[in-house]
Amino acid sequence: MPNTKTLVIIKPDGISKLLIGNIISRFTETRLEIIGCKMVRVSKELAEKHYAEHKGKPFYNDLIDFITGKLHQHREVMALVYSGLNAIEKIRAICGATNPEKAEPDTIRGQFGRILESGLMENVVHASDSVESAEKEIKLWFEPDELIQEIYPTEEKVFKNHKKIVWKE
Repeated sequence: MPNTKTLVIIKPDGISKLLIGNIISRFTETRLEIIGCKMVRVSKELAEKHYAEHKGKPFYNDLIDFITGKLHQHREVMALVYSGLNAIEKIRAICGATNPEKAEPDTIRGQFGRILESGLMENVVHASDSVESAEKEIKLWFEPDELIQEIYPTEEKVFKNHKKIVWKE
């Protein structure tokens, strides 16, 4: 049983529906540890990096608008990093299928997600789907000093006469 890390994002629809407590409570059942947590107002640049693999697909612009909060009254998300045995699998099982209509009713997406008449999916949360994706996403959303554990190699760099810990390349 591998000890893995995973990124979870409670999306703007989850924030708008006041679901943060419900979602975190569900994840608590996994006995995984939260090693990073913050509220983020998602820039277009961050959104484009996060969804880079979907660039050119018909739904790409909707993804960018959705995660940056253009479609909801709340423009922020909550980003969390969970760590523990089989973290990716445990979190994804609780999230359910990406499409809320295909998600089991007892999952987060099955219970709180919906598909709008426009066809846009409100699926409340994002969860990394692999060890590789988790590392890429965690490094994109968090700086090393925002996590309570050192989980990937880091190095010290000097920027205009001050030192900063950054992800090692």
